[in-house]
Amino acid sequence: MTDSPAQKPFILAVDPQEPPAGLAGAVIAIGNFDGVHRGHLAVIKRAEALAARLGRPCAVLTFEPHPTDYFSGDHSVFRLTPLKDKAKTLERLGLDGMIVIPFNAGLASLAAEDFVTEILLRRLAVSAVVAGYDFHFGAGRKGTPDFLKQAGQRHGFEVEIVERIASDAENSTEAASSTGTRLALETGDVDHATHLLGHPYTITGEVLHGQELGRQLGFPTANLRPDPSCRLRHGVYAVRALIEGEVPERMHEGVANYGRRPTVDHGAPLLEIFLLDFTGDLYSKIVEVFFIGFIRGEEKFASLDALKAQIAKDVESARAILKKHS
Repeated sequence: MTDSPAQKPFILAVDPQEPPAGLAGAVIAIGNFDGVHRGHLAVIKRAEALAARLGRPCAVLTFEPHPTDYFSGDHSVFRLTPLKDKAKTLERLGLDGMIVIPFNAGLASLAAEDFVTEILLRRLAVSAVVAGYDFHFGAGRKGTPDFLKQAGQRHGFEVEIVERIASDAENSTEAASSTGTRLALETGDVDHATHLLGHPYTITGEVLHGQELGRQLGFPTANLRPDPSCRLRHGVYAVRALIEGEVPERMHEGVANYGRRPTVDHGAPLLEIFLLDFTGDLYSKIVEVFFIGFIRGEEKFASLDALKAQIAKDVESARAILKKHS
């Protein structure tokens, strides 16, 4: 019996000036990949298949900050997967790495042909590129999918364009998109967001010390500070949580409140998670929270006793939703 080969380390290359070690000559899936939704997964799977055929590594090329934030200001766009979360998701998909190019004035003004020669060829030495049907690049967004195909023919690298991916198996007319997902989450419709993404929406963060009011009420919570761009509807949700160091098979069930806690202090938005049937210290641990169902909007209660009674009802609602989505 032989040992299985060790998994290759995931390579995160930020602003490389030459092909990153381990990713030279890679097949590159290119785009923003915010949310890593069903359409993104189709692009990634096509890139993986092409990389296997060519015997090359496979990586994602993306941009930070999000172009919308560059042109309109920080946090203009609701980020579904901030940089670290995106890297973790792509690593779990088995990719060899992620390349991040800063989106700045230089990149924004770079002509489409120069993007090909400077970024794709000189700095990355790509062997092939895969992009979605709506991908545009270069100054004035003049780099179209057809332009990319023609550039590949001129410069000797393969190009594949993935056509529009519907949001479900019934050939829905609504494309899987980051924009549609953001709109669903802003209304608390996590069911539809899951439908578009192909997986539950997730918030990841380090557990912070709080006022310990939940403990006083009999429902101790783990508190996370989401990305400042988060515009998830304030309210109560049925969730599952993966604690740092544990395997997905040990995912915990819970109920979470995202909002400003109007009964207590109306402070900055905070995600508070009460894990059902869990005991232990979570402070300073990284926790991933998966949103499974919406229970109710955030409310201001007349007293802490009224809040405590409602939380007990929320716990039962969460148990029912999680059982339904088992």
